[in-house]
Amino acid sequence: MIAVFMRHSLYRLRFMLHMFQQVGYKTNEFRQWFSVHLFSRGVTTEHLFFNILILVMVYLLADRITLTSGAIIMGTFAIFWFAGTSRYREEKEKKPLVYTPRMLRLGITIAVALFFIWFVLIDWGHLVLRLRDFAEPFVEIEPYFMSFGMVLVDMLIPAFVWIFAWVLKPVELYIQNGFKKQARKKLASLPHLKVIAITGSYGKTSTKFVIDAFMNERMSVCTTPGSYNTPMGICKVINNQLEATHKALILEMGARYEGNIKELCEIARPDISIITNVGISHLETFGSKEAIAREKSTLAKELKQGGTLILNGDDPLVRKMAELRDDVKTVFIGEEGSVRASNIETGPGGTSFWMEWYNDEQQLVDREKITTQLLGRHNIQNMLLGAAVARQFDIRLKTIALAASNMKPVEHRLELKNRNGFVVIDDAFNSNPVGAANAVNILDSFPIGRKFIITPGMIELGDREEEENEEFGRHIGNSSIDVAVLVGEERTKPILKGIQSTEKGREKQVKVVKSLFEANDFLKSEGNEGDVVLYENDLPDTYNS
Repeated sequence: MIAVFMRHSLYRLRFMLHMFQQVGYKTNEFRQWFSVHLFSRGVTTEHLFFNILILVMVYLLADRITLTSGAIIMGTFAIFWFAGTSRYREEKEKKPLVYTPRMLRLGITIAVALFFIWFVLIDWGHLVLRLRDFAEPFVEIEPYFMSFGMVLVDMLIPAFVWIFAWVLKPVELYIQNGFKKQARKKLASLPHLKVIAITGSYGKTSTKFVIDAFMNERMSVCTTPGSYNTPMGICKVINNQLEATHKALILEMGARYEGNIKELCEIARPDISIITNVGISHLETFGSKEAIAREKSTLAKELKQGGTLILNGDDPLVRKMAELRDDVKTVFIGEEGSVRASNIETGPGGTSFWMEWYNDEQQLVDREKITTQLLGRHNIQNMLLGAAVARQFDIRLKTIALAASNMKPVEHRLELKNRNGFVVIDDAFNSNPVGAANAVNILDSFPIGRKFIITPGMIELGDREEEENEEFGRHIGNSSIDVAVLVGEERTKPILKGIQSTEKGREKQVKVVKSLFEANDFLKSEGNEGDVVLYENDLPDTYNS
């Protein structure tokens, strides 16, 4: 029985650590996740039934059966209820647990505490039996006391993760401050380096890689990989990858709470700040669109004196940020900006448009046709922002056009692939209403094959989450998509409602599945070679748990 519980608790510990890592080591978000999954992953029916069994044994049967019989009964039920660990072992994990130094510190600390508690429980189990002055063959530990102790420890595993995360927080802050200090010192030793920072509700990563592609044509730049937009992600790149030969450092700055961007700017204060837009991503944590705009505007406020502020002039909230500074150069992109797009053409093969550069007197000074493999009209905004940055370094428009023609899609952001005979549009890292609508339009434009969309919908949109997902469903319903595969029955109810509210949507085939893996199995059985599949957003494992 002891071995069964120890094994079960260790599997539970690994699972809870995985979920803690998935929520970004945030104790408050882990607590919120646990409260949602209290009775599915926390205090399970097995825990409740085992505790009931202990009460029955102690108060009704203990005086009527031998201690050996009691130990056998408790052990049998422990094996029956707790030998299985499938609840805490996903056969397929979208994002496996990564044993980072921080995770190892937390995991080893909790494991040591658990083994100490188990040792004490076993010792007390011996003591309780001796105090009763009672002995039976094969029984050296009081079974009922031991059963309650082991099941209690098993139940408290999530609490151990939360408590020890708090206990170790000063240690983690000390370590993080050391990395920040090291990064600031390195940047101070490179006075020639220009720091380029990007923020916005969406388009940050794509814009970052557009800037990287344009500037790499003429100079050596260091760019944070993927979605590295947190303090430790930025510090890791500065401390380990930034070289003296680099002329520019391109950073993506993300935010889920007020104060996040200021913390990032305290590590690397920008010479050039780019603000893409203000949307409703992370509305759940910010509370209002105004709060989101206020946080994004921090990048303008933290810009170095005499720096360059590049703004999306087509977004009213972003355009207004120009009023925050009168000691920097401000550049707008968009319809009335100094970098514009005209004669736009989009389709399944890519995007083309004319990029136009204007001077301060709004006179056209250069014009070039841009052709790129990147899909969707929203990528034009990213390219205009990238061109505005490149222009500050005197990179010619012809050079930008050449770089655009060779540019590959960013991974998981409207990335076109061929997989097992299907044409796949991988937009798994997109989770905002504007991007989702654009992705549906792109799928709509494909002239061949049946069209599938696989999506769990959008998250972290606060009070507007249900409304936006329902609108997303209506957009799917009004499109030419043939099959909608919705991942998660409860979560996708608003999408289903939106689809069924349209005339065309009521004729579509809709399949609701429990996981992305089940969706892929359905696609294999229902799809044919040449069909087009859009993967729109992919939620982390915490939403499947």
